[in-house]
Amino acid sequence: MARINRNDYQIRFDFNNMMSDYIGAEQGIKEKDISEISDKIKAAFNGVSEKGGSGWQGWLDLPYNQDEIVADILLTAKEVRRKCKAFVVLGIGGSALGPIAVFQALRHLHYNELPFKQRKGPKFYVEDNVDPERMAALLDIIDPATTIFNVITKSGATSETMSQYLVITDILKKALGKDYASHVIATTDKEKGNLIKLAKKEGFKTFYIPSGVGGRFSELSPVGLLPAAVLGIDIKLMLAGARDMAKKGLKTANPYKNMPLMAAALQYIAMNAGKNISVMLPYADSLKYIADWYCQLWGESLGKSVDKEGNEVYAGQTPVKALGVTDQHSQIQLYTEGPFDKVITFIAVDSFRKEVMIPEGLADFPDVNFLCGNTMGTLLNTERKATEYALAKKHRLNRTITLPAVNEYTIGQLLMMFMLETAFVGEMLNIDTFNQPGVEEGKNATYAMFGRKGYEAKKAELDSAKVKTNRYMI
Repeated sequence: MARINRNDYQIRFDFNNMMSDYIGAEQGIKEKDISEISDKIKAAFNGVSEKGGSGWQGWLDLPYNQDEIVADILLTAKEVRRKCKAFVVLGIGGSALGPIAVFQALRHLHYNELPFKQRKGPKFYVEDNVDPERMAALLDIIDPATTIFNVITKSGATSETMSQYLVITDILKKALGKDYASHVIATTDKEKGNLIKLAKKEGFKTFYIPSGVGGRFSELSPVGLLPAAVLGIDIKLMLAGARDMAKKGLKTANPYKNMPLMAAALQYIAMNAGKNISVMLPYADSLKYIADWYCQLWGESLGKSVDKEGNEVYAGQTPVKALGVTDQHSQIQLYTEGPFDKVITFIAVDSFRKEVMIPEGLADFPDVNFLCGNTMGTLLNTERKATEYALAKKHRLNRTITLPAVNEYTIGQLLMMFMLETAFVGEMLNIDTFNQPGVEEGKNATYAMFGRKGYEAKKAELDSAKVKTNRYMI
């Protein structure tokens, strides 16, 4: 683990522009609004902290209980880096979005295009869809004989991942014969499901997803740690960041001293005020896919039709991903002057890992020349601050999370902050944060359409559905 001064890399949370003092009484949140739900805030804090890593909150233990697993991952990653030219993740949902987000955040933005001397590791691909053109395109650019495939599915029954598995293992067997198994690493449940059975039968190297860790909460498990280690990312430092944020988030029920708890309380109040859209807007290309990962975490966790008692509540807040400053030129007009139904979360970076100076020139064009002598990072952050101001001026709820720099430690903090915030909001909404019945309905319908055994009743239900009419087709 790299040695850094952790005090220099604590992420910060600025919620001034959520408050009525700054954006006006009609749309802003008052301190008394927070006080009025103090019992709910405390109950949410207790509901998460008292369960600890039990049940489906196993993700809370991940920063603490993986020393042996991390050691195994690091040894395996070293061997992978030695023997292969490409490393491919086969997975979908949390099995793909987490690895993609961390890869984008912590490696060169054109990593795969770098020569090997600079990259110092295999090229990296994540196949998170079953578009046949996508799979064919991957096979056009990799050599199976020099590629390791990491198949990630907890159940071993995920249709998308297992279809990829079948395609890839068929190719590997034809190309490599019995040696094919050395090119497959399985990340799955330790005891249940199809993939663990296949792994034992075929002799795949295997890592386990803890039973209490769901897909969208799994990035700090071997799901995300193995790909990160293969890419040379310091996974110990990332876990240290997550651990430090977990300690803060589970230390006190006072939201003014608890970043994820205050973030959750403000979002809960905003939801009850009709703010049913949550926009994640990082101002750094390295953090672009953190927004994608967040969208799954927030949407699947909080979008529930019933509460814990079975009452219809239709809870949730629609997550939207954006990128600053790119989407200042596509979405900000709506956010500034459209409906008052959004909370915008900026993610800012104090210091970029590389800087580019805007050179002197165009002295005859003052509407451009004012940029000269500044850095592109300064321009990016100035535009973010200006957008925060513009939104606040128009009475739009917005908040800013700032990373002193993008590194393993700050990314670990950020991931844990969002997971804790999500869990706290789920408690406040009194819903099951960790199930996903809406996802399962679509999966079950797919199984039935393919004639999978055991889904005959669902097939009959589909067959009895009202037939579409040509009247409504053009």
